[in-house]
Amino acid sequence: MERKGFIGGSDCVKIMQGDWLDLWLVKTGRAEAEDLSDNIAVQLGIFTEKFNISWFERQHSCKLDWRQETFREEIGGVPLAGTVDAYWMEENAIVECKHTHAMNNMEHVIEYYMPQIQAYARLGKTAGVYVSALFGNNKWESAYVARNDDYFNSMWALVSDFWGYVTSDREPIGVSVPSISIDKIEVDKMVRRDASKDNAFVAAAHDYIENESAAKAFALAKDDLKNMVGDKEREVYCDLLTVKRAKNGSLRITTRRV
Repeated sequence: MERKGFIGGSDCVKIMQGDWLDLWLVKTGRAEAEDLSDNIAVQLGIFTEKFNISWFERQHSCKLDWRQETFREEIGGVPLAGTVDAYWMEENAIVECKHTHAMNNMEHVIEYYMPQIQAYARLGKTAGVYVSALFGNNKWESAYVARNDDYFNSMWALVSDFWGYVTSDREPIGVSVPSISIDKIEVDKMVRRDASKDNAFVAAAHDYIENESAAKAFALAKDDLKNMVGDKEREVYCDLLTVKRAKNGSLRITTRRV
């Protein structure tokens, strides 16, 4: 597939991951794009796309349009192009299909493909993108990712920098790509919050970590003590505590005060 002359959604992912040199070689014609015809993961995703869309329609009781529609737009002198899998007119949202391994999860899928997701939302002029993901062969999930122009603008500044290397035919050596937070991007109408500077949250987190093992040991001991009470025993005790059976049959543990 010809990959020169524009920036695609998958290119945005590579740029944000810092994979500039390999992509630059392709965009300047010095190297061929990777042949994915024998890549089983890619080909499986293509093969299952029709089913993925049909399953999405069934689960959401909707009808999708724009199957494999290609959009193009020049933004700040950089040509952006992308082929969307489908479009949900009633929701004004693109549907992007993914097929990943069974041990993956939706959070990781969204985080990895966020540059592509936001690029397609911009291209399609939609309010957001539904990610429709197959995990292995026995799980499917969908999630709605809202369009976020702040993220796109920050990303596009980096894409524009990369494109400058392409148009000037300068090799991108030693480029450092800053990470862009996705915390404020709504996923299913909810955001994330970094509480690293919230003293109360951090203090509670320390308490949780420090007492986690003790809490697990406590829960196991509690279960063991109750399991040791026979069906016809109303109380079992020692110098440290007592386990009493209530009239309704429930067991209650009480420490013995000395």
